[in-house]
Amino acid sequence: MPYHKKLIRMLLLPALLVLLSTGFAVISIYRNGSFAARTSLVSTGTSVSTGASQAGAEKSNTVSIPKSLIPEGHILFIENCSSCHTNTGEGSYRGPNLVGLGAATVDFWVSTGRMPLSQPGIEAVQKPSRLTRQQTLAIVAYVTSLGKGGPPIPKVNLKHANVSEGQTLFALNCASCHTITGSGDALSNRSFSSSLHIASPTQIAEALRIGPGNMPRFGPRTLNHKEVEDIAAYVTRFIQHPNNAGGVGLGGVGPVAEGFIALLIGLGGLMLVSFWIGDRQEKEESRDGH
Repeated sequence: MPYHKKLIRMLLLPALLVLLSTGFAVISIYRNGSFAARTSLVSTGTSVSTGASQAGAEKSNTVSIPKSLIPEGHILFIENCSSCHTNTGEGSYRGPNLVGLGAATVDFWVSTGRMPLSQPGIEAVQKPSRLTRQQTLAIVAYVTSLGKGGPPIPKVNLKHANVSEGQTLFALNCASCHTITGSGDALSNRSFSSSLHIASPTQIAEALRIGPGNMPRFGPRTLNHKEVEDIAAYVTRFIQHPNNAGGVGLGGVGPVAEGFIALLIGLGGLMLVSFWIGDRQEKEESRDGH
């Protein structure tokens, strides 16, 4: 058999596999919401809410913190936070001013374990909080008593949330930084977006309202309370509990990892089989020639 025909035959299967892998990757991207992100541009008006009635609805969907927690919160604040933020919460060279930041901001940073820091100067990362829920709310009550301002803690009810709408909103507003699978990703200036796989519905809603770190803030005129609940429902139901139809989640980092595995194992295996078949046939032809 001429050499060029043998070479074409050996490369045919790997080429077909590359085409199939590309096709499956495109399908995976569309299934995971990128297509939804593009089509939802047609209806972005649904994410804008105006009027006094909307403001009233936002106010009714917030958590009220008892003032009776303030004395306990004062003690906890002195013990855990004052070394950086001072006893009055006005901040220092070690930590920012907390007066007027709002309940949602304080609750988010403390409940996600980012604060208090084990030692000043280290990077605040998400980890299990060392404070109980009541202790966290007590600190929130004390800090908010120092000055008014900032968003309150949102009251999140996912019972009637629209998961389909949440997927569309997530793909449009969140996936560019957190990835479509919510695993987080590296950003500019050595920063990164955190994983959403362990975030609670309240923490998701708080993050949308306060914009921690490099994250933009989504106020009620950008995302109303119902839309925030839709996003929280999609994240907690489908991102945190994915349906891995293929059997292996591969870390939940999306079609890039899937395509890499397909190329590495699938294409590599087929190339080895193709070389083995070609070498075997060449030996048979050589033996027949003798």
